[in-house]
Parts: sequence; C-alpha cells; structure tokens
Amino acid sequence: MSQKILEGIRVLDLTNVLSGPFTTLHLALLGAEVVKVENPKDGDLARKLGILPDLNQKLMGTSFLAQNCNKLSITLNTKSAEGKALFRRLVKDADVVVENFRPGVMDRLGLGYKSLAEINPRLIYCAISGFGQTGPDALKPAYDQIIQGLSGEMALNGDQRLHPLRAGFPVCDTVGGLNAAFAVMAALFHRERTGEGQFIDVALLDSIMPLMGWMAANLLIGGEQPALMGNDNFTAAPSGTFRTQDGHINIAANKQEQWESVCDVLELPSLKVDPRFQERDTRKNNRKVLTPLLEARLTQNTTGFWVEALNAKNVPSGEILELEAALRQPQVQHRQVLRKVQVEGVGEVEVFGLTAQFEKTPGTVDTPPPTLGEHNQLIFGALGLSESEQAELKLKGVI
Repeated sequence: MSQKILEGIRVLDLTNVLSGPFTTLHLALLGAEVVKVENPKDGDLARKLGILPDLNQKLMGTSFLAQNCNKLSITLNTKSAEGKALFRRLVKDADVVVENFRPGVMDRLGLGYKSLAEINPRLIYCAISGFGQTGPDALKPAYDQIIQGLSGEMALNGDQRLHPLRAGFPVCDTVGGLNAAFAVMAALFHRERTGEGQFIDVALLDSIMPLMGWMAANLLIGGEQPALMGNDNFTAAPSGTFRTQDGHINIAANKQEQWESVCDVLELPSLKVDPRFQERDTRKNNRKVLTPLLEARLTQNTTGFWVEALNAKNVPSGEILELEAALRQPQVQHRQVLRKVQVEGVGEVEVFGLTAQFEKTPGTVDTPPPTLGEHNQLIFGALGLSESEQAELKLKGVI
C-alpha cells in the first residue's frame, strides 16, 4: 500500500462536537495519527449527541460515529497538574495541536500556544472558535445557527413566505472545519520549507462569509442588495426549481444556447422569439412570467423524462432527491463517497470517507471511531508509564 500524505504526522486533538472533529477527521483520513485527548468522565460531547439513545449511553452516539474514524482516543484531565504535565510530554513529539475552546481557555490552563511552542518550536497550533481569538465578539458563545444568522447566510435563504431560513445542516461548523484542515495543511507545507511552526486562528464567522462571494460582490461592487430568490438562481433564467408531473426538477439554463435548447426540448419555439425572453437580462427580469409557461409543459411529463431529455441537449438538469436516495444514487456509490466500517458493540456502519481522490496517496477509512480512552495504554505506555502508574492516575481521575 502506498504511503499516505500525512503518514508520520501526529495530531493532538482537543476538539469537541463538530468543527474541530471535522478538521481532524480529514487529517486522519490523509494518514495522520490523530490522538483525541478527551476528558475522563464522558469525552467528546458528540459521544452523547445522536438519534439513538442506547448509543448515546454507550458514548458512541451517531454524531460521534460520523466523524471520528481513523483516530485514537486517550483520556486526560488537563485541569490537573499531572494531566498538564502529561500533555506537555505529548506535545514534545507532536506536530499539530487542534482545539476549539473559547479564546483564553488554553492560556488559563497554561497550555496555550506560546507555552507549548517553548517545548516544541515546530508545533503547529490551530485554534477554532466562533469569532476568532480577537475582536469585540471574540468571547461570545457560538453555535452553528448563531453564526448562520450573523453571517448573513440565513438572510439570503428562502423567499417572501419563508424568511429568514436556516440551512438544513450545520454548514458553518463544517465549512469552518474544512478551512481549519486547509490551514493546517498549508502550515505543514510552510514548516517543510522553513522548519517553523506557527499559530493558526480560525473563526467560523470568517470561514463562512467568503462562500457568499458572488452575493457580496453584487452588494460591495454593484451596490445591489440581495433579493430573496427561493429556489431560483439569480445569475440566469430559467435556472432554478420547476414543477413536473410527479414532483420537481432543477434546470440550470445559464447560457443563451441552453435557453434555446430548453425551448426546443419543451417544444415551445415561440418563447425563443418572445421579446420578454429573448435576451438574458430581460429574461431574468421576467422570470415570474416565464416560469408558469415552462411549468405548463413540464407538468405534462415526469421528472425522469425531462432530466434525460434536457441533459441529452446539454442543458444541466437533475432530480431533487431525498437524503436517502441521494446517498444511494449510482454516481455516489461509484465514487465510494460512503465507506463501511465495523464498530464493536454497534455493528457495521457507513461513514463518509475522503472525497478528494488522490491517484498516488488515497485517503482511506482504516479503523472505526474509538471508544473513550481506548488507546490509553498504547499512548501512555509509549511515554514510559507502567500499567500500575496508569492505574494510579486513573484512580486520581487524571486519565
């Protein structure tokens, strides 16, 4: 088997719930040794967050299973003097530390970046928080929905009937996690060239806002406030969601030739020469008139029929799938987006693998999410702690 990109890189993962674990999942899938450092009582809060109560009680909730494959787990009370000392020993040989506490927490523990960099100058330290380490809102609590609201993302969603509207999944947490993983990889590359470690400050609010770049550009450069478009695409028409005989279809006729092909496929040639629809910007301004004309024809046949007919004419179109159907569609199965892993006490579960497909250094799901403290003996034993010393520390609540 080929060497993995991050083979030999050790990551100490102090993160909880979503943004941080999503970061370290990607590092783990790329081959890094990710050691989850969890509190001895109940570990990562995600262990108790899930739809199945029995798994929550086992501290293996579905939320935890979703993003902790390929990781090791140790328990460590970093508030205790002995716990701090053990963590510093782990840092000496670590490459990366990732945490998503509120700003200042690690400094108060005496485990902030400056303190750890004295032990290991090559250390890359990534701090993920809602608002970043500095600024007027830095110390405010933040969850995904709070960031969705403050970023403007919720204000862009929906239409006049349903507004504001939250995205149906924790988009800010996950995008923040991807941003942090990208930043860690960049810092590792910089260290390869210079030998220098560094501190990385990732804010969920910062991370999500550039994703609205086109909308922001229209406002900042064009002076145009965003309009509530619902399922319509502001860049073109017809481009959005339309009713069919048995449901709905997405059509994205973003080019003039695609618009003309829509008219051909729907057998509506008169629309091509209608002055309300001939030119792109005029067509966009008249989309409310255009949509019913298209739907009158689209509702005469099924979504599947129209998808095949439109795609055959190079007009991007697709079904709107429920989540289960989306996960089971042939293309997703072909790309092996989901991987199966056997979890002791749970059974076989499906999780997401690395979706970037590397030709020479593929990312793989190798081991299931760890039970709490599963690797204490492995990691602490490697530090030179005997079984009796570990047992004593466990009695004290240190591990």
